[in-house]
Amino acid sequence: MAFIATIPVDQASGDVRTLYERSQTELGYVPNHTKIFSHRPQVRAAWSNLLASIRRNLDPRQYELISVAAARALHNSYCMLAHGTILRRQFYSAEQLTAIAGDFTTAGLAPADMAVMAFAEKLARDATAVTEGDIQGLRAHGFTDVEIFDIAAAAAARCFFSKLLDALGAEPDVAYTQLEDELRRQLTVGRSISRSAIERVPPVESPPTPRHNDA
Repeated sequence: MAFIATIPVDQASGDVRTLYERSQTELGYVPNHTKIFSHRPQVRAAWSNLLASIRRNLDPRQYELISVAAARALHNSYCMLAHGTILRRQFYSAEQLTAIAGDFTTAGLAPADMAVMAFAEKLARDATAVTEGDIQGLRAHGFTDVEIFDIAAAAAARCFFSKLLDALGAEPDVAYTQLEDELRRQLTVGRSISRSAIERVPPVESPPTPRHNDA
């Protein structure tokens, strides 16, 4: 569900159908966040290009931690659940990730990881509160200025996506109910998970085979 009308999955055509199909290829269904862009698929394409240009410069695990930290500061359940699911699948046990989602400063993370998450959280909460001392703190953990730019870009980009989804009422997909109970509760920091069933793009029907009259 959303606060705005979106193009139904079974009625999508052209660029919108392509948009839906790409998300379905990645996740196995059309997520609610993709439907939000159904009236402006070109904006989603631009966003995807921007995000790809940012994330290719970051360690995959740290990128996900940055995304979770920023989403946590923004009280955005959708991005917490989405990126938490990736961290759960690829990097952490349910217990470890539950601890990180609850309070990353006491979850046994490496100091550099905690510094990155603290910076991302602070940026998302109030970027004007970031000081030169915060930048120096990242340098002290071995990050170069180029890497610090990448960290800031990832956190700032998450602000755009998280705020857009929440402003338009996009609910996290019901698929996230498959996460472990306590982990799911820790990752659900804002809007509740949708109760609506997931949707998939219907296959294109093949035209009927012409019948030849041999009489």
